[in-house]
Amino acid sequence: MKTLVALATLTVLLLSFRTQPHTAIPQKLSEYGFFEGNLAEQQPAEGVVPYRLNTPLFSDYAEKLRFVKLPTGQTVSYNATEVLDFPVGTTLIKTFYYPNDFRDVSKGRRLMETRLLVRETAGWKALEYVWNDEQTDAVLEVAGDRKPVTFVDAEGRKRQQEYIIPNLNQCKSCHNRNEVMTPIGPSARQLNGDLTYTTGPENQLQHWQKAGLLTDLPALADVPRAPVWSDPATGSLDARARIYLDINCAHCHRPEGPANTSGLNLSVHEKNVTAWGLLKTPVAAGRGSGDRRYDIMPGHPDESILLYRMESTDPGIMMPEVARKVPHREGIALVRDWIKSLPNDTH
Repeated sequence: MKTLVALATLTVLLLSFRTQPHTAIPQKLSEYGFFEGNLAEQQPAEGVVPYRLNTPLFSDYAEKLRFVKLPTGQTVSYNATEVLDFPVGTTLIKTFYYPNDFRDVSKGRRLMETRLLVRETAGWKALEYVWNDEQTDAVLEVAGDRKPVTFVDAEGRKRQQEYIIPNLNQCKSCHNRNEVMTPIGPSARQLNGDLTYTTGPENQLQHWQKAGLLTDLPALADVPRAPVWSDPATGSLDARARIYLDINCAHCHRPEGPANTSGLNLSVHEKNVTAWGLLKTPVAAGRGSGDRRYDIMPGHPDESILLYRMESTDPGIMMPEVARKVPHREGIALVRDWIKSLPNDTH
């Protein structure tokens, strides 16, 4: 079965290169020269800039290292609402890993995969590189994979789970807006936060501006800022729950996304409370509804379809459909508290 998937995916990949006959796909991550020294250390080479999102997408408790490389002399313009429109030649680099012990990162980590989004003239192209067991390099993989991983979680419990590496078609399903592959994370609001560089901590947007990567940046006071979903000091319960749903769900559940027929819009920009689920009946949830009536029943999380699907691990029910195999306990608790806090005038 995996062979058939690989052949189908490879065919799609090769067809996508017909219009770019001179493009050669590096077979190893090391061939790009994104990092200096020991590749596993992920020390960025000149021109490769690390970044992080204030609230990232949950991926089965995997941690992520993010980098961007713009073509020499090119910049990206500020955009207050959407993901930044990076120029042709840009590469977004994301490495997934698990610390051996989440309580003590000095005990090492295991790198799982590095995903690239490459901006070409014809649009964005996704590539995946899977790390070898020796942690010396990562090799191009188009068919996805499954790998067992063990670690000690933040509560000191030994965890063993299967890590899913999606195939390239699954990548497209999440990055699809109006049938066009689009990055999900690096918007101004998600980048509006500090990161510690070799020169010390600095706001990321200001760092990008100083480095000549970002233009038209207004005063920071005028730039939207996504809260950190797990940090109450960064935003209200409502704001943190909305940004959590935005990054985890709105790449599909928005008018331009593949789940637009659901009528559910979980984008942080949506103002219509019915559109983001309050007292909204599902279009066609089937058994995914759990016999619950509304997507979100204000004040009653256990009567809300949205929470039921977040808690499930049944492939026919769970949401999101891709990028997770285990429930995100902390994210579920956040959304549960949020639904519980919503005014309910119907009971």
